[in-house]
Amino acid sequence: MGKRLRIARETARLRQQDAASQIGLSRTTLVAIEKGDRAVKGSELRALVDLYGISMNQLLRKDSVHVDLVPRFRRLPEVGDPGVDDAAQVLNELVSAEVELEDVLGVVHSSHLPPERHLSVGDVRQQAESDALELRNWLGLGVRPVADIKSLLELELGVRVYEYPLHAKVSGLFAYDDEIGACILINALHPPERQAQSLAHELGHIVSSRRKPEVLAEEQSHNSREERYATVFGRVFLMPTRAVIQKFREITAGATKLTRRHVIILAHFFGVSREAAVRRLEELGLAREGSWDWFAEKGRITDAQVTAVLGMQQPKRPVGFGGGARVSLKLGTMAAEAMSRGILSEGQISQLLKIDRVVARSLHDEIEDGDDELHELH
Repeated sequence: MGKRLRIARETARLRQQDAASQIGLSRTTLVAIEKGDRAVKGSELRALVDLYGISMNQLLRKDSVHVDLVPRFRRLPEVGDPGVDDAAQVLNELVSAEVELEDVLGVVHSSHLPPERHLSVGDVRQQAESDALELRNWLGLGVRPVADIKSLLELELGVRVYEYPLHAKVSGLFAYDDEIGACILINALHPPERQAQSLAHELGHIVSSRRKPEVLAEEQSHNSREERYATVFGRVFLMPTRAVIQKFREITAGATKLTRRHVIILAHFFGVSREAAVRRLEELGLAREGSWDWFAEKGRITDAQVTAVLGMQQPKRPVGFGGGARVSLKLGTMAAEAMSRGILSEGQISQLLKIDRVVARSLHDEIEDGDDELHELH
């Protein structure tokens, strides 16, 4: 109970002195409660629950799990920005929710991460490219495009992946715990190709420096060796050199200059942004340095131009319930099973996963609708 109260206080961003004074306790008394040296009284517990903005059920539920990743992020230079602080809290709460569902359902989380590759001396960009290609081969990808990196991370490598609306400047966060495994939170408000690049970047951190939490923010400095490694790793993992060269030659056969059409087809093939595709061509010497800047000065490459080339409308990101939060494949399946067994209610699932009750109900309905169609599992 003391640990749960401490985590709830830290989640509410209250210092011990401030929390204690607001409910009429001394700081030393609250410290003793959080350490487990003194039992909390009923009136104190109710006051603390109200102060921290949580429910008594959430605090007292027997199977409730409280993961504490946030202190690791506080050591990073980016923390102190409200957008980053909020994202760290969201990741902490979603990881807690998934671990709790695993506990109540008796699910053992399976992780299949590749061995950690510590950064060697010298140019880390060369190591990043080598490691990215090695991982692709280990996963059996060869030089094929990664069709769905989110599912690859979750189902092949056992990474806990979450989507939630974050501050526009925050693309994603990554944390690792020996017991919990690797966890990534990406911004649900970003387009799919940008999400893919964020996930590939964070995968680079999983491979090279998994015990150091990381925040991927817009316009951040890439001067550290870890960041330079992750940036190159992500680009190579999504767009391996041999595949890019081969596809580029096919697309531009007979052409004398790089056009918007070439860029659109290449970006679509690899599932990345138009900018990322051009930057990769520049990096490989297949396009002149400054090519993307030229496109930007000329009005960039618009969605309308993409539609004209590909002959299909660009998919719009759906505005999800609960502000855009989306549930991963594994997490959604466990949530539906917990509701089906009556272990957790629709409201509890909604609160745990930070989603609208309508979404929680739809997860449950998927299992209920299948009762007449599927054979019972043995």
